[in-house]
Amino acid sequence: MTEFFTDVTNYMHSYYQMMVELFPKILLSLLILTLSWLMSYLIKNRLKHLLYRRIDDPLLARFILRTTKTLIYIIAALLILKVIGLGDTAAALWGTAGLGAFIIGFAFKDIFEHFLAGILLAFDRPFRVGDIVELDGNKGTVVALTIRTTHIKTFDGQDVYIPNGNIIKNALKNYTIDGFMRHEFVIGLDYGSDINRAIEIILQELNSIPEILKEEKAPAVVISDLTPSTLNLSVLFWLDTFDKTIDAGNVKIDAVAKVLDALDKAGFYLPSDVIEIKRKPEKINPNFAA
Repeated sequence: MTEFFTDVTNYMHSYYQMMVELFPKILLSLLILTLSWLMSYLIKNRLKHLLYRRIDDPLLARFILRTTKTLIYIIAALLILKVIGLGDTAAALWGTAGLGAFIIGFAFKDIFEHFLAGILLAFDRPFRVGDIVELDGNKGTVVALTIRTTHIKTFDGQDVYIPNGNIIKNALKNYTIDGFMRHEFVIGLDYGSDINRAIEIILQELNSIPEILKEEKAPAVVISDLTPSTLNLSVLFWLDTFDKTIDAGNVKIDAVAKVLDALDKAGFYLPSDVIEIKRKPEKINPNFAA
């Protein structure tokens, strides 16, 4: 019985000694964690104001902020491992885990690829937030660039997250990188129409819409197609995509409505396709003739 109590006492004493040795390490680890969080918060806020003043691309600014925050937490985690006595163990495992690193790297190669692609996109800046782009077969407005994906919202309201590696590998269309986007609609006129007069009326109506650009990006009308029933005119106009007050859809509706109304008042005929159906006369079989 005495031996049992002795063992229990020794166990409690060793446990107490372990807690006494571990308690300062736990406190120091919590302190490191708290300081890293506070440092991340302060650096993020200060860096945020600095970046947004000096960098005109919010995508790059956000990427730098996220990367900085991640690096701070990684350094904090390594310090905590060192404090609790796992620094040497982690280093030994790191040094002897060549095969494991290869296997993990192979398994997560797509994730690393998208991460590196995100870095390239952040610094290369082929698009900005708000640009209208076509990525991987999806056309829409850029919402955000993260470390792994690019978020775009399509014109029918879908949120699409495209892996950055796919963007690097495939063709990217940016319709608004220079702040201008061309819109188009087609008007079909009768072949007997005065085309020059029709073009004059169309341009007059387009120039009356304040949102449509003039001068170097002035509206234009070209003959685009000759169909069996109509002579088609393509009506082209440009909008400033940097002006967020302009709704391209509403401007196009307004332009089409004004052009159609003006042409109708001027006496132009807008024909539609006419399908003529001819019925072949039935042949009488002489064998059945009476």
